[in-house]
Order: sequence, then structure tokens, then C-alpha cells
Amino acid sequence: MMIMTKQLSAKQVSASRFSTRRFSANLGFLWTDRPLIEAVKTAHLAGFDAVECHWPYDTDPDTLLSVLKDTGLEMLCLNTSRGDMQKGMFGLCALPGRENEAQNSIDQALTYADKVGIPNIHVMAGIAEGASAEQSFISNLQYACDAAKACGKTILIEPINTQDVPGYFLKSLDEAIRIIALIDAPNLKLMFDCYHIQLIEGDVIRNLSRHLNHIGHIQFASVPSRGAPDGGELDYHQIFTHISSLGYDQPLGAEYRPKDGDTDASLKWLREMRK
Repeated sequence: MMIMTKQLSAKQVSASRFSTRRFSANLGFLWTDRPLIEAVKTAHLAGFDAVECHWPYDTDPDTLLSVLKDTGLEMLCLNTSRGDMQKGMFGLCALPGRENEAQNSIDQALTYADKVGIPNIHVMAGIAEGASAEQSFISNLQYACDAAKACGKTILIEPINTQDVPGYFLKSLDEAIRIIALIDAPNLKLMFDCYHIQLIEGDVIRNLSRHLNHIGHIQFASVPSRGAPDGGELDYHQIFTHISSLGYDQPLGAEYRPKDGDTDASLKWLREMRK
């Protein structure tokens, strides 16, 4: 399936063509065959501009901060705890009756992020449904935003497609925007993953334009394989050019699964997409 876009002005195309695209390596998916500290070093050597991760809590934060300083990379974001994986959990913050655990996971994430200098916290909703789940999610997000304000952090929420995570609470873009508007906190933003949005509803370029003011971080992967961005149905040259034309200049998060788990062999796109 091809995506459509509006025609860019000559000025926009020129500005996009000569701007330097910056990319962040998501170390939850890339170089997973090595410890986090080594993965950061490898991402630096590969030419990434930043890194991000999922759950770094087993890594000493002082050691992580040291390697980030040595490499000159910023770590952009991390996730709150997914909970008990053996029970199929994928986040805690929309689970009724688990508010104490959810808020403890938020505190854990904020404490770790503050030590390392990570600006964004992705608060994971979890697998849940119904009005009580929504109320739990809203309550926990309000708690997160208040706590994050004190340490200058941004809270992110991410719609996730239910093919990858059946039953995930936050499963539509409109739902995420409605919750952001309802809470009305300046430090609550949208994690816009092009892969998930394409599977949820498509029209990635229009949705980027429509929701730019709410976006705190952008991620990408090919669709439908979730592989490197130089294949699949989305034209990322076109998408990245459009993102530049909107004035968004933050590093874009490469959250994809390399073929056969070989990250180094998957990086041809990184050279090509900078052009």
C-alpha cells in the first residue's frame, strides 16, 4: 500500500534536502546481543546521533551516564515497567487496582532518568479495557505529569497496534490525543511510531501534520515486517522529508527488528537516509 502526501513547496523541499537528519538507535531492538553499555558504544561508532531504550534498570545509572558522556550521545527516552512478563503483562498504568505498582514504576523511571539525564518517560498503559481502565490510566498519567514536572521531564504515551500487542489499552491515535487534551499538562506528549500508526489507521504523513503540536518523539520501522526502514510499504525518504518540512528537528528513533538479528548488516539505510 502506498501513502500519499501533499505537494511540498520549493522552499520546503530545499530546506529538507540540505538539513541533516538525525537518528536515534533504539537499543531495545538494536544490538540486543550485547550489554547496554556496549550497545551504546556500538551505536556511537555506527554513526547514530542519540540512543533510547526500553528498560535499562539492571544497568548502573552512573556507568550509563559515563558512557553517554564519553560518546557524546544523549539517551532520549525509556519505558516504565511492563510488569510480570510471565503473566503476559505489557505495562501497569491502565490496570485497575494496580495504582500503587503503577506509580512505583513511574517513580522508578523518573529516578533513573534523572540520574542519567534522560528527558522523556514512556508510560506504558498495559493490557486492559473499559471505563475503569481509562480512569486508572488518566489518574496515573496525572500523577506522572505532576512528578515529572518537578524534575523537568516529559511524559510520553504511545498508541500500539493490537496485532503486535493484543488487548493493549491505548490502541488509537484519536484516543491518545483525547487523553492528552483531557489531562491538559504541558509535559504530556505523544510518542508517534510510524510503524504502529500505519497499522492502526494509515495516512502517516497527514497524521504527522495533524498532530505535530502533540508529538514528543517519533519512531519508525518498515511495515508490515517491522524491519529496517528501507523496505516495506512506507516510503521513509518521503516521510523524513515531510517531517523536516514541518520544522521537527529532533532525532528520529530507529525502533526496528534487524533481519536475523544482525544490526550491523541492516544499517545501509542509515547512510542513505541522511542524504
